[in-house]
Amino acid sequence: MEYPDFSLTDKNVVITGASKGIGRGLALSLAHAGARVALIARSEGDLQSVVSEVEAAGGSATGYVADLRDVASIRSVFDRIIGDFKTIDVLVNNAGLGQPIPSVDIDEEYWDHMVSLNLKGAFFCSQAAGRAMLEAGHGTIVNMSSQASIDAIPEESVYCASKGGLNMLTKALALEWGPKGINVNAVAPTFVRTPGTAERLDTKEFRDNVISQIPLGRVGSLTDVAAAVQYLASAAGSMVNGEILVVDGGWTAH
Repeated sequence: MEYPDFSLTDKNVVITGASKGIGRGLALSLAHAGARVALIARSEGDLQSVVSEVEAAGGSATGYVADLRDVASIRSVFDRIIGDFKTIDVLVNNAGLGQPIPSVDIDEEYWDHMVSLNLKGAFFCSQAAGRAMLEAGHGTIVNMSSQASIDAIPEESVYCASKGGLNMLTKALALEWGPKGINVNAVAPTFVRTPGTAERLDTKEFRDNVISQIPLGRVGSLTDVAAAVQYLASAAGSMVNGEILVVDGGWTAH
């Protein structure tokens, strides 16, 4: 019997939205698992801070600045990454945006901004990495979805719709590219405390309401999310394809 292998040693892993929050946690965790990480973000200062953190911990990281709402910027940054790394073994589509707003107040600019990053950007990053993976005959893509793609949240209509679309994109690419050696899956976390969610989760009423819906009685951690991503990115997850791995403490089991 072969034992599960969760190592990412010598794997070239691209992580989008890597300058803060879950992306930062993934950069540190996947580098700790042995990956060479290529980190993409819009903020060069925050990005270089994460690169320095990874290197200080003994890992290997390179930062790339790009706007993933712009297809030309996506294609340019992936050309640079492939030029530097030669191959891409894993892509983690983590870049995303969520901002609660009543649906009656949503305008076209808000819609386009949210969908351009959460769904359009994920597709064109997958396309750019997928071309290299198809040529190599292997690869793994992990999309960062959300429990809100399964169990809707009030005043998050566009976010829910974009993440629901990401789930179907995950399944469609898994069917198309699976026969060619590429696994495509998604991780759908519940609320995780990050700089982007801290303001709401630090409000007692909001936090108590969230925890009341999670049978395990706590919000998620960066480690919880990183563990799921590492599983899918590693050889241990090589038989998983087209799945949405929900990391929500049981919220969506209701």
